[in-house]
Amino acid sequence: MNAVAVPARAASRTFASSDHKRIAGAACTVALVFFLASGLLALLMRSQLAADGGVVSQQTYNELFTMHGSTMVYLVIVPVALAVGLYFVPLQVGAAEIAGPRVALAGLWMLLCGGVSMWSGFLTSGGAAAASWWGFDPLSDSIHSPGSGMELWIFGVILATLGQILWAGCILSTALRRRAPGMTLMRMPVFTWTMVVTCVMVVFGFPALLLALGLLWAQRHFGDVLIGGAGAVDYQALFWFYGHPVVYVMFFPFVGMVGEVLATFSSRRFFGYSAFVVALLAFAGLSMTVWAHHMYTFGVLSNKYFALTSTALIVPAGVEYFDFLATLWRGRLRFTTSFLFALGFLVQFLVGGLTGVILASPPLDYGLNMSYFVVAHFHYTIFAGSAFGLFAGIYYWFPKITGAMLRERLGKLHFVLMVIGTNVTFFPMFILGAEGMTRRIARYPASTGWQGLNILETAGSVVIALSVLVFMWNMLVSLRDRREAGDDPWGAQTLEWATSSPPPRHNFHELPPIRSYAPLLDLREAHEEVGV
Repeated sequence: MNAVAVPARAASRTFASSDHKRIAGAACTVALVFFLASGLLALLMRSQLAADGGVVSQQTYNELFTMHGSTMVYLVIVPVALAVGLYFVPLQVGAAEIAGPRVALAGLWMLLCGGVSMWSGFLTSGGAAAASWWGFDPLSDSIHSPGSGMELWIFGVILATLGQILWAGCILSTALRRRAPGMTLMRMPVFTWTMVVTCVMVVFGFPALLLALGLLWAQRHFGDVLIGGAGAVDYQALFWFYGHPVVYVMFFPFVGMVGEVLATFSSRRFFGYSAFVVALLAFAGLSMTVWAHHMYTFGVLSNKYFALTSTALIVPAGVEYFDFLATLWRGRLRFTTSFLFALGFLVQFLVGGLTGVILASPPLDYGLNMSYFVVAHFHYTIFAGSAFGLFAGIYYWFPKITGAMLRERLGKLHFVLMVIGTNVTFFPMFILGAEGMTRRIARYPASTGWQGLNILETAGSVVIALSVLVFMWNMLVSLRDRREAGDDPWGAQTLEWATSSPPPRHNFHELPPIRSYAPLLDLREAHEEVGV
């Protein structure tokens, strides 16, 4: 009885606590469960394509496709991106607590209930939603998705998205209103700035999804809401007004993590801080102007305008990459696991970005739209990019969160396996897309010659799964056989490392003077000058 009661009490404290650190930890735990479940769906889909359509039916494949994409976007990447901000933004700006802690707790419960609602569709007689993660009409109508699984998906996505909007408001209020004395806007750390622009995009972009899904629900029940082809176009315009900013929500926080990691492990102050902040703001502004480049083939919007704004994203992206590389230049590099994942982010995310330039051109997009080339591009930004940035942040901040160090040898094995698995899985998709393999395809003729590359991709997905198992084993070993980290094992630069590991309930007992965006580096340099 006691063995059951103790974990139950711990779970109760975690899911009822207003401590931003507990809320963030619970959100990441929920996201991890959904990530593992979504990964199993991906392995099943890859098995289907490797076997040339001999595993599940087309309808089941559509459900797997929809729930994998929906889970990764609505329940994993976006929640984790915001949850890391929930945990570290108050610490980085010297706040004792997040703004609106009970609001943040409500967001956690909305995420959990939304995820359960979405996945409970598998328990209904009609099966889970089968309209892809965007839920376009007519794929989501009462003919193509007649069961209650689609209804549960709609309400689940609405709940999860509402929770994310609440989190964004809490984080943004904390960064703007609860900074410590001396912490001006232009002294906020790089990661905090990426969270600020992320939350601005959430607040302005995510309500469009709520409106679109509300209209979709009304269309299913009352009809004549999304009328004919024009209604379907209107839905997509609303959806992509959310759907493109959400791509940046899914990588901006990880850009910030990578920036912190590169500065720490190159033992240098982050290069071009002011230019980086301006680039982030420009990126966020442009992100709200490019949504219709997903709709080039419709021919009803100004393709030239959206091609221009989409291509203009190269400028702020180039500034950010220049700052990253300049931070590394002549630095005293330490090749920790965290640093390796940050380098992996830089290289692989570049592939996703450059292929995005291709898709930003209407003439090129006409031939590649809805092909596996788009799938490859998306996964190189969100998995080969953001997931590597996330792991860079995990290996960097795990000692702060738990007080224990992750094992470096297991971490580097994790890195090598994930690099191999990621590129073996996703790079062949560029080739298949160029050869005409379309998205959501469950079967293909043998005459296409696509099976060899699909088998290769499936083998790569197994390697990714193995790398995740290595990571989970690393966490288990590191927590059971602890190697104490101390308050600042890396010689880091920002305020979260000025408190204990893990931090106390209200984060700080005292704060160092804040004279820049790297206050701990300032202290070390001052001590070196006086010979302390």
